[in-house]
Amino acid sequence: QVQLVESGGGLVQTGGSLRLSCAASRRTANYYGMGWFRQAPGKERVFVAAINWSGGSTTYADSVKGRFTISRDNAKNTVDLQMNNLKPEDTAVYYCAAAVLAEAPTSQGWYRYWGQGTQVTVSS
Repeated sequence: QVQLVESGGGLVQTGGSLRLSCAASRRTANYYGMGWFRQAPGKERVFVAAINWSGGSTTYADSVKGRFTISRDNAKNTVDLQMNNLKPEDTAVYYCAAAVLAEAPTSQGWYRYWGQGTQVTVSS
């Protein structure tokens, strides 16, 4: 069992930046691909970014490419999401997740462990 705890959410103005962090309870998470997903009010949860076990491979949703950067520090059991040039449409609850494989899948079905989420609100 892996527990994930997100932090770093908050309220920011359009064009601002936030850095989300996800802490894993076990070092075994270092062998998993990790991802960030988000759910806006009234909408389904969608993929944002993912990183493979080593950090050598990343993938992003088109909507965040060039603005968001996912990274991981396996020594600290953490995965971060740096979000720059934020837009009102980025407003959502952001979830960290650990996959059941070492790669960086975009489909939610590959993710077994989920955090509780952290709210990000971007004001216009």
